[in-house]
Amino acid sequence: MGIRSDREQCTRRGKSTPTKSTGEICAISGSVVDVRFPNGNLPAINTALTVLWDGPHDLTLEVQHHLDPQTARCVAIQETAGLACGTGVEDCATPITVPVGDAVLGRLLDVEGRPIDKGAPLPPDTPRRPIHYRAPPLAEQAAGNELFLSGIKVIDLLAPLAHGGKAAMFGGAGVGKTVLIMELIRSIADRYKGISVFGGVGERSREGHELWLDLKKSGVIDRTCLVFGQMNEPPGARWRVALSALSIAEHFRDEMGRDVLLLIDNVFRFIQAGSEVSGLLGRLPSRVGYQPTLATEIAEFEERIASVKGAAVTSIQAVYVPADDFTDPAVAETFTHLDSAIVLSRDMAAEGLYPAVDPLASSSTLQDPAIVGQRHYDIAEEVRRLIEQYRELQEIISLLGIEELCAADRKAVGRARRLIRFLTQPFAVTAQFTGRKGVSVSIEDTLKGCEAIIAGEADGWEEGSLYMVGTLEDAREKENARGAA
Repeated sequence: MGIRSDREQCTRRGKSTPTKSTGEICAISGSVVDVRFPNGNLPAINTALTVLWDGPHDLTLEVQHHLDPQTARCVAIQETAGLACGTGVEDCATPITVPVGDAVLGRLLDVEGRPIDKGAPLPPDTPRRPIHYRAPPLAEQAAGNELFLSGIKVIDLLAPLAHGGKAAMFGGAGVGKTVLIMELIRSIADRYKGISVFGGVGERSREGHELWLDLKKSGVIDRTCLVFGQMNEPPGARWRVALSALSIAEHFRDEMGRDVLLLIDNVFRFIQAGSEVSGLLGRLPSRVGYQPTLATEIAEFEERIASVKGAAVTSIQAVYVPADDFTDPAVAETFTHLDSAIVLSRDMAAEGLYPAVDPLASSSTLQDPAIVGQRHYDIAEEVRRLIEQYRELQEIISLLGIEELCAADRKAVGRARRLIRFLTQPFAVTAQFTGRKGVSVSIEDTLKGCEAIIAGEADGWEEGSLYMVGTLEDAREKENARGAA
């Protein structure tokens, strides 16, 4: 590749003129690199530095710490294999920047905005935006009390999303977080015809490839930008890729006045990468080994996801729950920033009840009669009450059998079991595996179905007739077909 000129280096960072502040590498320890600036002109924290080397790829450093008046400790965004002490480094006097605007739609980018989809390079005049940015002032932010309907029954009924709000899906490994994210991208892109920005933090290559192909097949790729920091990349890349995706979304909101759906998979890996970086920098660990700056890092990221008058960023995030422990500091801290919390249950997933959303643990600040309406609120509360009553009786049922319950309890249990099955739903993204065509259900159809089951209309039906259907009419047809057979 060869060493590029100062002017080329700074142009890549979005600067029009070269910077004169240069230094040289004096120590390397994995992804941590110390740079000495003999003139004492240390770059600011979070500033990007470009390494002037002839290695196999561009190498960017981000300043994290000032060790002394002449030395800055940095984190490498790419691999440092082959890097030697004495190599020149250039201060670009700006944070890492990413390309933004319409040019990035339909593209697959890395943490610095380079295309990794084997497509054409981005136009040279593509605007760029720093990945470190302040949240909009409170006076400019708009409250998100408008429902953001997803077409997924259990979410729209029990944990409705806010237009311009933040929602997260919590769950351990293998309970369906990524599948739910992929279905939301497809259904919401079809429903709202808006722009989607996907941030893949520590994603597996297989997952990224599947998502890329699915978006192409569904025809929404031209309204979507995907930014990936893959699992095999250094912690610096995985730590900053969420900010890269957020900066792209912020540009559409601030400069173009367009609504954006921001999807992050997985926020825990963002926190995990920050913990790795913290350890490499020599900081003392905090609770459960996490970085001492855990709360600050999450807050700086989450508070930037905000809506302003005329444009909204609606965020849906997946959060891995280590060992299914919801008291984990990373999980507990993320909870505090959300409008809607969608909790996925391993027990429900084991029973094949997908999406495995726990009706009792999931919640939303929008679940209020003044926002969703009295009818919606009453139905949701009655659904929760019946399911809670069923769970309280499960131990008795397993020991003595359902026949030992009184008539009222047997009726409540039967309706709760039918409600749980009615709230399952086939997804378009899993159709090739399940053989069931995906469906999107309106909130009115969801309310009508739950209302009818609560009223006892389905008491005589087989429970299987309500499993993996869209509306109650679909379940009725299934039941009639069973009867005819």
